[in-house]
Amino acid sequence: MSRVSKMFAIAGIGAGEGVLIHKPSNIFYLSGYTGEGLLALGEGFQAIVTDFRYTEQAERQAPGWQVLMVEKGVSHAMLAAKLFSEHEIKAIRYEDDEVTVRSFEKLKKDIPGVEFMPLDGAPEKARRIKDEKELKCIEEACDISCRAFESFLPKIKPGMTEKQLQLILDYTMLELGGEALAFNTIVASGVNGSLPHAIPSDKKVEKGEMITFDFGAKKGGYCADMTRTVSLGQPSPEMKKIYDTVLHAQETCEQALFPGKVCKDIDTIAHEIIDAAGYKGRFGHGLGHSVGIDIHEEPRLSQLCEDKLEVGVTITVEPGIYVPGLGGVRIEDTCVITENGWHSFVYAQKALLIL
Repeated sequence: MSRVSKMFAIAGIGAGEGVLIHKPSNIFYLSGYTGEGLLALGEGFQAIVTDFRYTEQAERQAPGWQVLMVEKGVSHAMLAAKLFSEHEIKAIRYEDDEVTVRSFEKLKKDIPGVEFMPLDGAPEKARRIKDEKELKCIEEACDISCRAFESFLPKIKPGMTEKQLQLILDYTMLELGGEALAFNTIVASGVNGSLPHAIPSDKKVEKGEMITFDFGAKKGGYCADMTRTVSLGQPSPEMKKIYDTVLHAQETCEQALFPGKVCKDIDTIAHEIIDAAGYKGRFGHGLGHSVGIDIHEEPRLSQLCEDKLEVGVTITVEPGIYVPGLGGVRIEDTCVITENGWHSFVYAQKALLIL
């Protein structure tokens, strides 16, 4: 089954119905096209609507797709409207989580005489289960990220700034074959470690501090996501306890991954371990999330997600403890759910590294 057919089946798209796709990640998933524009789909037709800058790119990246080029005075939606009219489309599903109110009003003007209905996340639902090609891309992205980290470790020295460390790690991922960064790299040292999404700063790393690195490369359009926390010299007893607690929670939760397990139940395990160690309230985010074309996808390991894990779902496991004025620790792997449990694509050492 093609990806378009899979989405149609999930959404229940039938005769007389069309689909508009605006979200870049969904455009890429369905067509392989990475440029600007939109997709216009229906039974028996699939088209990329774009402008002169991207027509050749679309033809190369999406063989078999019709490529329509906008001209002066003719919008993307107007071209889609003509295509829908030719195929007698009376109802259009659209991404109401992507199209703004202003853009939607313009859509209704440019595509008159049809009923608009939400697509209800059908492309994202189709994307949940990764196929072999997708898993291979994620595995390669994680491999690049792990090799970059291992190559980078000897370069970490006291007196370097968080920004300097970020630049070196980012460059190394690209040098080793990453086509882009999956997201903005996080480097948090010492007291900044209590900020889960710290922005690398001019702060210099010092002896005795722990440093958290949250990073990932992209390969084939797919993301890696991993986090490692290292110590620059001997850590304090309290920080060592925090590290050991996070590592125990991380490894225990990975061992609990299995098809059919409820996402929120895995999240509960991590919170119970961290709370019991005396750090209740210091782990305030969900345990993990799926990874794919986007760095954050569904399902998620959180108290808000009652979905069950399925074979082919990728999921991060990333517990953390964050103590203001002291610091923090997070450890994260990107895993895939298998028939017999799970497999981690991230192989960099998790035992505490003291540099």
